[in-house]
Amino acid sequence: MKSLAYFQGTGRRKTSIARVRLVPGEGTVVVNGKPLEDYFGREGDTERALSPFVATNTTRKFNAMVKVQGGGVTGQVGAIAHGIARALLQVDKENTKPLRQAGLLTRDPRAKERKKPGLKRARKAPQFTKR
Repeated sequence: MKSLAYFQGTGRRKTSIARVRLVPGEGTVVVNGKPLEDYFGREGDTERALSPFVATNTTRKFNAMVKVQGGGVTGQVGAIAHGIARALLQVDKENTKPLRQAGLLTRDPRAKERKKPGLKRARKAPQFTKR
């Protein structure tokens, strides 16, 4: 383990960006000034966001301060998980294998496709009348 005061990582998913700072502590996670459970109300969102700690057996060893912006709830949860995973790599390079196997280091590049001119949405065309 490095002897830094804190470890940081940036996570991204869709249009969400999360800046994560890990400090050795008892496991408190604060997102945009609120506790994680208060910030995300849906079932399973907190577990998904904290999955890097479970994958590396570092639950209750670090406090996380997270600033997240952009996107929706699912994108923000994914960005936080990605950011925590990248910060845990700075803690110990041995975390690479479990995080990679859990799919937490790969940035999910899927985002909404842009609307094209002449179409109603990205791919939906106006109704075609033959006669």
